[in-house]
Amino acid sequence: MRTLFDNQLRGHQSALNLQAHRQQLLASNIANADTPNYKARDIDFREALKDSVAGRLGPLALSATRSGHLGANVGHPLDAFTRYRTESQSSVDGNTVNMDTERAAFAENAVHYEASITFINGLLRSMQTAITGQ
Repeated sequence: MRTLFDNQLRGHQSALNLQAHRQQLLASNIANADTPNYKARDIDFREALKDSVAGRLGPLALSATRSGHLGANVGHPLDAFTRYRTESQSSVDGNTVNMDTERAAFAENAVHYEASITFINGLLRSMQTAITGQ
């Protein structure tokens, strides 16, 4: 049985995990800006968060790249929500990374990540205040 505190944290924890995964995708796009035929990827954050909060998405902390890894499935639970970004302008080498778009998305996601941390810290402080009375 989940407690009220667990229920309050679940949404924020899910958002934090999704934002961390999205930050990795965006960083990968930026790192591969000069890689020929690299296709920029992003996550459908709204759908992934909806499934995560509803409990239809497994734990987000573990992933594996090989079937021999212990305790994890090959791939990442969020792979189903990962999409290739639409190409805004053609590139001769087939790369779809637009650095302006990637930097803006990276900065926006970083702000959302910090906001999630702030909300979680506020919930924890409220709980501590309720317990200690100070």
